[in-house]
Amino acid sequence: MRDHVRFEHDFLLGGQVMFNKDANQVVQELHSNEEQGLSKDEAAQRLIESGHNELQGKKKTPLIIKFLLEFKDVLIIILLVAAIVSIIVDPTEWVDSLVILIVVILNAVLGVVQESRAEKALDALKKLSAPNCKVKRDGQVFQIESRDLVPGDIIEIEAGDYIPADARLITAVNLKIDESALTGESVPVNKNAETIASEEVPIGDKKNILFSSTFATYGRAEAIVFATGMNTEIGHIATMLDSEDNKLTPLQNKLNQIGKIMGILSIGICAVVFVLQWIAEGNVLEAFKTGVALAVAAIPEGLAAVVTVILSIGVGKMVKKNAIVKKLPAVETLGCTSVVCSDKTGTLTQNKMTVVALYENYQIDKEQLKEHRSALISYAAICCDAKVEVVDGVTKRVGDPTETALIDANNEFGMYSIKDYPRVAELPFDSDRKMMTVVIKTAQGLLSITKGAPDIMFGRSDANEKEIQANQDMAMKAIRVLAVATKYINEVPEDLNTLETNLKFVGLVGMIDPARPEVKSAIEEAKNAGIRTVMITGDHVLTAKAIAEDLGIFNEGDLAITSSELQKMSDEELDAKLEHICVYARVAPEDKVRIVKAWQKKGNVVAMTGDGVNDSPALKSADIGCAMGITGTDVSKEASAMILTDDNFATIISAVQQGRGVYSNIRKCVKYLLSGNIGEVLTIFVISVVDLFGVVNYGTPLLPIHLLWINLITDTLPAFAIGMEDASPELMNDKPRPKSESFFANGLGRDIILEGVFIGAITIVSYLIGFGHSELSGHTMAFTTLALTELFHSFNIRTNKSIFKKGNLFKNKYVVGSFLIGFVLQMIVLYVPGLNDVFQLEPLSIGRLLISVGLAFSVVILMEISKFIRRKMAKNK
Repeated sequence: MRDHVRFEHDFLLGGQVMFNKDANQVVQELHSNEEQGLSKDEAAQRLIESGHNELQGKKKTPLIIKFLLEFKDVLIIILLVAAIVSIIVDPTEWVDSLVILIVVILNAVLGVVQESRAEKALDALKKLSAPNCKVKRDGQVFQIESRDLVPGDIIEIEAGDYIPADARLITAVNLKIDESALTGESVPVNKNAETIASEEVPIGDKKNILFSSTFATYGRAEAIVFATGMNTEIGHIATMLDSEDNKLTPLQNKLNQIGKIMGILSIGICAVVFVLQWIAEGNVLEAFKTGVALAVAAIPEGLAAVVTVILSIGVGKMVKKNAIVKKLPAVETLGCTSVVCSDKTGTLTQNKMTVVALYENYQIDKEQLKEHRSALISYAAICCDAKVEVVDGVTKRVGDPTETALIDANNEFGMYSIKDYPRVAELPFDSDRKMMTVVIKTAQGLLSITKGAPDIMFGRSDANEKEIQANQDMAMKAIRVLAVATKYINEVPEDLNTLETNLKFVGLVGMIDPARPEVKSAIEEAKNAGIRTVMITGDHVLTAKAIAEDLGIFNEGDLAITSSELQKMSDEELDAKLEHICVYARVAPEDKVRIVKAWQKKGNVVAMTGDGVNDSPALKSADIGCAMGITGTDVSKEASAMILTDDNFATIISAVQQGRGVYSNIRKCVKYLLSGNIGEVLTIFVISVVDLFGVVNYGTPLLPIHLLWINLITDTLPAFAIGMEDASPELMNDKPRPKSESFFANGLGRDIILEGVFIGAITIVSYLIGFGHSELSGHTMAFTTLALTELFHSFNIRTNKSIFKKGNLFKNKYVVGSFLIGFVLQMIVLYVPGLNDVFQLEPLSIGRLLISVGLAFSVVILMEISKFIRRKMAKNK
């Protein structure tokens, strides 16, 4: 009995050498039969051994593990430590610890829910493509799910079929395969069953091999499967993805930076205050309680939850704009993108051949076509085997993209309808002749129409020098050209080959895979935002360069190079020329990864777009990979951080703007929360110092429960509201921030300290006024003033402009709403009997309440003065 395990090793993993073996030899070695195929029993056995014909995605992380991983963040760890310390110091005051724990769990749940949503969206996209295939078993042809295909199966392929696995051609009749998903080349490849003598052949030149995930555009074939699942060519690329480690995003790094700073700050100051209080009061337990209060003050308990919610809001907005984000922090990563490495086919272009020029006696461009009914385009369309049909309102194109382009053009610009001219005879396209001929019946008699490669057609017709020159001019612009010629005949000859001689030249049809109409303006907008667009494609260099010039990617002084030129460069040479190379053509998957990493080495945040399997390793290597949701392969979607559901390059630019808006909102929220926390720390610290050196012992101005209430309620609600700010179009006028830039750069750290001093000073003044009546009154006034100060300060944080400027004050309805809710909640805590006892407060008289409100509002006056001074300084500068 044959050893199935050895069969797997010899032929699946060694499948790449099948191209230089005779088809019959391959059939024999795979123990199959060309006429009968495999038996059902043998196919079932092989399925057990080889596994299903599908790519093995990474194991999904269990929900509980995802939940636990949400607790690894530095800020979360600090919060948990604060909760534990709080309950150890005083078990009777368990409320503080419970509130912290609730916040931490809420943050974890939000993170897990968002990731699960993204996974579900991705699964839905995968279900859009579940292809079947035609396979020969026990001498009969069956249609089965492609996942049940096994090595040794004989498959039949027709125009419009997806290739379900890697297979060696046995027979091929005028077969053309679109391999753009694998190689990036937009023009279909002619395939044949002939043996290739060479031992090393690039993927694009393996003419007798069919690759999984490509599809037939023309002709028919029979082939034998030799590799399935992860052993296919796309499986090898999928394996490359596992070698790329998941990197922390810039935001994650910066939040870790904040966590470390807050950790060091809280531990350091707590220790100092503990010592000061111990010396001043001589009571270790009370001093320890003060230290814990300070720890709670120093740590922004709501920050993690606020950041998660802001990112979730950003994700929600991006879904409405056709982008699915798989990981929350990826939203912000887009905001600091400085280089977009984009695939050409299907991303910058439409992946649809389109007629853009004609030559019949004179040049006709696409704009003129709108006013020109062309017999030339009709002749070309009649001489086609492709079909363009509208089924249930959806246009379906079956056949070679070149021919479907001709039919589309005829429907729009043609003089005659194809269906009015049935064929009398035909001479099918042949890759050796590079021509195709049909004979139709017209009012003038039988008309023979021939279309084909211009260099062949010129020698068989009466083409003149102008027409030959026109062909050269189009080719220089990377336009694919077909020539059309005709002749009238009295009857169909026995030797159909005579139809293709002594032809009357009609003209030339020029086609190209055109740029998406919205891409050019998107690239210009990206350029204004300081974002460089680089084209990386598997297509020909002339074609790539022409598209790049049209889109504004390639300019004078720029370079367009091929994979072979790139591979000859050392890393040092590439680094020196990198800024000038904007087009890479005929590249392999490993080339794309090298280019992405070269840009990253220069400190850039790199986004990579693509839809093909060949793009997947680079999608994962990039800081943020953007896969196409419609044309993208499952592999590319798995490798990416974001999926564009409309396959629109311009969506990336709106995503970048959204990402910048998210980062701006997070900075505002951090500024808002930390300035409040610094105000709290300063209040406790200054009073502790006064207690040490002063005559009067003022005690602790704010209790842990006061600080938790402010940090989790009074602060957090406005912070959420600030996070709802829409991304300003002005953000796209800024250059991308460097990856190494500190979160506190551009004066943010200075502003946080300055505003924290304002808030602390106001709170201390309020405490001292209240303390003049009683310590309880001092606690109440300090707590009320601090809470209201934070609410008023939320209006200041929204903008660097004056909040009293027309339309500014009430522009964000969420901030207004959070202010009103926060004010009402504060009054409830202050005046509801029983509840104010829990918070150790007393109801304030109207006079003292007005003093607290007035002191709180003074933060607005101070900030308006500060903003005015900065505007004057900036104007003078």
